[in-house]
Amino acid sequence: CFFLFSGLIGRSWAMVFAAGGFKVKLYDIAQQQLTSALENIRKQMKEMEKSGVLKGALSAEQQLALISVCTDLKAAVEGATFIQECTPENLELKKKIFGQLDLIVGDNVILSSSTSCLLPSKLFTGLKHVKQCIVSHPVNPPYFVPLVEIVPHPETDPSTTEKTYALMKKIGQSPVKLNREIEGFVLNRLQYAVISEAWRLVDEGVISPTDLDLVMSDGLGMRYAFIGPLETMHLNAEGVSNYCERYAEGMRLVLNTFGPVPEFSGETVQKVNQALSEKIPVVPKVLDARRKWRDECLTGLAKLKTQMKSD
Repeated sequence: CFFLFSGLIGRSWAMVFAAGGFKVKLYDIAQQQLTSALENIRKQMKEMEKSGVLKGALSAEQQLALISVCTDLKAAVEGATFIQECTPENLELKKKIFGQLDLIVGDNVILSSSTSCLLPSKLFTGLKHVKQCIVSHPVNPPYFVPLVEIVPHPETDPSTTEKTYALMKKIGQSPVKLNREIEGFVLNRLQYAVISEAWRLVDEGVISPTDLDLVMSDGLGMRYAFIGPLETMHLNAEGVSNYCERYAEGMRLVLNTFGPVPEFSGETVQKVNQALSEKIPVVPKVLDARRKWRDECLTGLAKLKTQMKSD
């Protein structure tokens, strides 16, 4: 496996694949970036091993031995069967990279992008290896959150989708297949629907920003950590059909009161920003500490979910 660019997502992906026992090559144009990426990976792996949350059957040292770095693109892709691109979310940059890869890869390599919002048809159209191209969108950070959205280009070969799905399963991720591309894929469409209504409720003065977040973290979110909205319907009545009989009218009544898509500007931005900044000041040190805490929570939750599945 081979990863393009050693930023946050690239490093996290490399760790996930190494945990699955795969040889990993990290590519970047700057050697310094690669050196600091390796240091960062080593530090994280050692810390996780110490606290007993390191993924996979191999030790941290064994996993680290599987990761190498390279600043030469041609040398980096040699022998790779799966290439995961992790460049910044910039269409022109990604197209340039895939254009370069298209010229040097063989017919058996899967070309995969980590993009969170660029459509496969925008990224891969015109490439001679388009049948081997796919989007594998992880959730940040992929090491702690296993979901991967697999999104094909209209010309992607079904075997590319199947192989990518099987590979993600093998390394312990939770892949989902989209049957066709759609703006925002699925995770962000659901996320934006929640953000949109959350914003409107705060904007209309129905609830404070901090209480709004509590509705999700100590309410819906607890349930959604284990089951999705459709299974929730199923369990909250005698099956989905019964739920729809009982609640369809009420749902439609409420949904019809939803306002237009918010602008995400003006006074509400200031109001929400102020509330969140009081809780978590916008200072790099504080934000990083809170992110670290979030990742620790996600690690604990992932551990609990694994434990509960095996029970």
